[in-house]
Amino acid sequence: MSNEPFSNLWEQTKEKKSECPLASYHDEGDPETLIHIREILKTIYDPEFPLVDMETLGLFYAVKCDLETKKIVILMTFTTPACPMGDMIVEMVKNEVSKGFQERAIEVEITFEPLRSPQMIKDPDLQRMFE
Repeated sequence: MSNEPFSNLWEQTKEKKSECPLASYHDEGDPETLIHIREILKTIYDPEFPLVDMETLGLFYAVKCDLETKKIVILMTFTTPACPMGDMIVEMVKNEVSKGFQERAIEVEITFEPLRSPQMIKDPDLQRMFE
């Protein structure tokens, strides 16, 4: 897995200290396409925690959609670096996103910078449960 599309974001994350661990990550590309991708990501569930979608859990850090190269790159993490379902999750993400964007190449990059924390959960009630 290449770090190239998000390498500058990773460097920014190392340099910036913020209350929100994902403050320096952001989506790049056509806003309508990014919204559609984020909606698709809300339909994907961690096989070991199927009660809440992975988008709400905060596992997707950033999405980059390049119209010129027709490539979508999703930067994400797992609930733990030792996730036994990691390969399966990557394939699930690729498969679901490719259903909505068949003409695009889908790449999934995994990072543990920063490690996942309860602060990343997007639902405040759910976040309180994990604190």
